[in-house]
Amino acid sequence: MSTPTTPVGDTRIADTHVADSHDLLRVQGARENNLKDISVDLPKRRLTVFTGVSGSGKSSLVFGTIAAESQRMINETYSAFVQGFMPSLARPDVDVLEGLTTAIIVDQERLGANARSTVGTVTDVNAMLRILFSRLGQPHVGSPQAFSFNVASVHGDRAVTIERGTGKEAAGSFTLTGGMCPRCEGMGTVNEIDLAELFDETKSLAEGAITIPGYTADGWAVRQYAESGFLDATKPIRDYTETERNDFLYKEPTKVKISGINLTFEGLVPKIQKSFLSKDRDALQPHIRAFVDRAVAFAVCPDCGGTRLNEGARSSRIDGVNIADACAMQISDLAEWVRGIQDPTVAPLLANLRHTLDSFVEIGLGYLSLDRPSGTLSGGEAQRTKMIRHLGSSLTDVTYVFDEPTIGLHPHDIQKMNELLLRLRDKGNTVLVVEHKPEAIAIADHVVDLGPRAGTAGGTICFEGTVEGLRASGTLTGRHLDDRAAVKEAVRTPSGALEVRGATANNLHDVDVDIPLGVLVVVTGVAGSGKSSLIHGSVSSQDDVVSIDQGAIRGSRRSNPATYTGLLEPIRKAFAKANGVKPALFSANSEGACPTCNGAGMIYTDLGVMASVATVCEECGGKRFQASVLEYTLGGKDISEVLAMPVTEAREFFGAGEARTPAASAILDRLEDVGLGYLSLGQPLTTLSGGERQRLKLATHLGEKGGVYVLDEPTTGLHLADVEQLLGLLDRLVDSGKSVIVIEHHQAVMAHADWIVDLGPGAGHDGGHVVFEGTPADLIAARSTLTGEHLARYVGA
Repeated sequence: MSTPTTPVGDTRIADTHVADSHDLLRVQGARENNLKDISVDLPKRRLTVFTGVSGSGKSSLVFGTIAAESQRMINETYSAFVQGFMPSLARPDVDVLEGLTTAIIVDQERLGANARSTVGTVTDVNAMLRILFSRLGQPHVGSPQAFSFNVASVHGDRAVTIERGTGKEAAGSFTLTGGMCPRCEGMGTVNEIDLAELFDETKSLAEGAITIPGYTADGWAVRQYAESGFLDATKPIRDYTETERNDFLYKEPTKVKISGINLTFEGLVPKIQKSFLSKDRDALQPHIRAFVDRAVAFAVCPDCGGTRLNEGARSSRIDGVNIADACAMQISDLAEWVRGIQDPTVAPLLANLRHTLDSFVEIGLGYLSLDRPSGTLSGGEAQRTKMIRHLGSSLTDVTYVFDEPTIGLHPHDIQKMNELLLRLRDKGNTVLVVEHKPEAIAIADHVVDLGPRAGTAGGTICFEGTVEGLRASGTLTGRHLDDRAAVKEAVRTPSGALEVRGATANNLHDVDVDIPLGVLVVVTGVAGSGKSSLIHGSVSSQDDVVSIDQGAIRGSRRSNPATYTGLLEPIRKAFAKANGVKPALFSANSEGACPTCNGAGMIYTDLGVMASVATVCEECGGKRFQASVLEYTLGGKDISEVLAMPVTEAREFFGAGEARTPAASAILDRLEDVGLGYLSLGQPLTTLSGGERQRLKLATHLGEKGGVYVLDEPTTGLHLADVEQLLGLLDRLVDSGKSVIVIEHHQAVMAHADWIVDLGPGAGHDGGHVVFEGTPADLIAARSTLTGEHLARYVGA
């Protein structure tokens, strides 16, 4: 676009400035993952929604191409020194990317796995509260640091030297007042370590006395103790003198030289506390977590009562409330309390604090408290918490990228989320949203529909335009956009009931409920109403119950659907039998592994505090196996080609012909059943979404003998067209004699239920009651709850 010319001497300003002509984000020739050389123009400062079935290429286009290139180009603006500490990102496989702006990714990754991280610390609300209490709290105890549970109090005696002229003199004592509870060091819990689980006192260090995971007799960890000079490595630990035993267990960090290398020797107990107990339990590897559960007993700190703060910080109050009370309040209540503080000296701070707390309430997170550990938030809660950081941001003309922001939201809350997305757009930002829910698609200025199917059958653009255009387009998404499930004419008769009496977990108010067995039960209610507390707290722990949630699958980046489901075992045996060799050759974690990358297919470079960098192994080209192993074939395919197959293709391959393997076919049928036909057998588990992880767990558990299945939002990440398939699977489970309990917000699943348990009426302490029990038809007829109103509107009643 060129600037219109004006006649000489004409003083009128041109209608459009050339700088305003860059109003498109242009992508040409994108080939990342399964994208098939696609080109698309996205309007800037508008809200664009990307739709399509799971695995159609939405994330590859939005996250893998647009956001990744923006991130890479920003990193290149830093100095060479700084770049040396940053991950070197590869350029996405795309011909042209024009009009990019800074991309901020708001994804569903869990917030930091740090035991000291809380909702308050990750959103800066804690920082504002600390300033507020340091200014207005009575008695005055010190600066904002005096209210921080991450700052310890320090006292020094004649430790400060002041230089004056030519001489130096030592000043008097100094004190730094922190808010950390000295007993638990700001953790809120104290732990007692069972020494018998750390070592076998009948053995010596050389004989492998230390029984902690990773501490082998010939490893560096044990050599530091054996060769430190403080201990006798040949003597059984029970024969240690009192000094030796104290050094072994509790010695302060001390520099030692072992094999010419300077190292730090430290007692076993503080070492365990630093390496294992300072991390969030859920972030630990499974074998480390099992060790911690076995060796350590946790209890609420008796000094601070779990508040993490020392007595001084707890003594200072505003209107009778101390900072620990404020952080323990439900955020909606805290917002009301802050509104009651009127002090002109801190007016700007109060305005900021009120705005942030109100954002929590608007976004549907008013039921949280600031002292809630951030690691315990669900994927949807974590994403909405991250949004709060950006709502108050002064940045404009930024590209915000959201990954299914409606996850975990009741239809009532989706409306609030839509308003926030539109508010971000109206500030002059480009908002890109990957989404499946029709209520969220409806607010789009521009829609890009990818497909037509998943995996290799996807990766093309089926439609680009307005929501109305999508409806009339005839694409899979367009055809299903106005789908409305009808309420079942007849519901099943229960075969019994699972009684829950006096449930009080989290916000539940002494709940009594009978959950019918032998039918499809849907538990619903707004976010934070107590659904998960009721089901996971009172039902999941019972015998004969198979609980399938969206939590991370316990597996490393080496794990994939084939290893997780046990599918690799029959495949390896089939390859071994066909070629007359050992099955171990066909495992990338065993003898057949590429020696350069140890079978990972990637070389991972750990950069310490920075994100680690992954590069494709040059030796095997990412295939993970030695070249000699790839010479063995089954049905004309080598093992790496089989692991690259999607489930649907593998099902045909192992279902008939030379490669026919009934044991593999049975597992592949279950994966297809749960809607994962597009997943590659060798795709790392770490790359799966929450919904995909849950459906993979479901496929694995389908072969188990549990009588009651509990599913937590199984429609997460499912396209409208796939919800029908999921309902068919749930019906088959019930018809086979199972009882199925589903925690769900999707109206199609509610309408399909035999029985509904609705919790509410609100969230947090406004929830925790059963507000309805009965059939979907009764819920619609009564319209007595928020869920009833939305369901009635959905089915057109």
